[in-house]
Amino acid sequence: MITSNISIAVNALNQGELVAIPTETVYGLAGSAFNEQAIHKIFQLKNRPTCNPLILHTHCISEVSKFVNEIPPNARKLAEAFWPGPLTLLLPKKSIIPHSVTSGSHLVAVRIPNHAVTLALLKQLDFPLVAPSANPYTRISPTNSKMVHDYFGDALPCILEGDICSKGIESTIVGFHENAPVIYRQGAISVDAIEFIAGKSKVLATKKEKVTTPGMSPMHYAPRTKFHIVDCISNFIVQNPNLNIGVLTLGKTIMEQSNATSIQLSITGDLEEASANLYKAMYDLDGMDLDCIIIERFPEIGIGKSLNDRISRASFR
Repeated sequence: MITSNISIAVNALNQGELVAIPTETVYGLAGSAFNEQAIHKIFQLKNRPTCNPLILHTHCISEVSKFVNEIPPNARKLAEAFWPGPLTLLLPKKSIIPHSVTSGSHLVAVRIPNHAVTLALLKQLDFPLVAPSANPYTRISPTNSKMVHDYFGDALPCILEGDICSKGIESTIVGFHENAPVIYRQGAISVDAIEFIAGKSKVLATKKEKVTTPGMSPMHYAPRTKFHIVDCISNFIVQNPNLNIGVLTLGKTIMEQSNATSIQLSITGDLEEASANLYKAMYDLDGMDLDCIIIERFPEIGIGKSLNDRISRASFR
């Protein structure tokens, strides 16, 4: 059921049920962080490995302090700059947080989402929510309620309507080593923006690292259709006339070809607009029974680095 009635979502969560919630990044599959049965349902419905931790969602920094032992100085600077918003901080957890949330880690991933509907929901609850993206494990993250319903149907009793997600990709996950920022997942806040506030960071090479935070799996955000990053879209189309090809472009029009279906992510080449449109465009092409979907790399500036991270993992096989 898709509903705009927050009370229905509150009642469901209080009863240990799951609710899909809107955020500025993507829709989340939410349950009580203090209810082991709800946590188990999340892993089960998503078919998500239990070694992959969850993100804790709450509505203000004073609430965060109830769940973590400390907030390092640079973490507090980032929180003050970007919360509410698409920033997730890895902080030492208090014992009140179940080990199932953190997959046994002493750190918990925490964020305050910047979405009026979900903030209103969180304020009406006596517990924080854990909420990974509302999609089957490794699939394209949903940026509207219909995508969530297409994935789960009646298996998910409540989807809270919140329109289209404005950022369109997941939060940036930042941990700390001796107060210096470590970026575990690039996301809707660019590395440059993080470093402007907190100084030089270390960006982990996700495919080489053990999965210790959400979103670190090397294959993730992937369509069922084969997904390729190519050097030149036009050349690939001409060289593969027998393939039915889906094309994602940034700021340019692809020459009309009978074997290609094209979606522009941003007519003006704006990376923020492309970010908001990326997953929905991937999802739409994935439903067209194509032989493959192709895309060129984004410019390696600002959020373009995060977008390249996403398409790289979508193409990982």
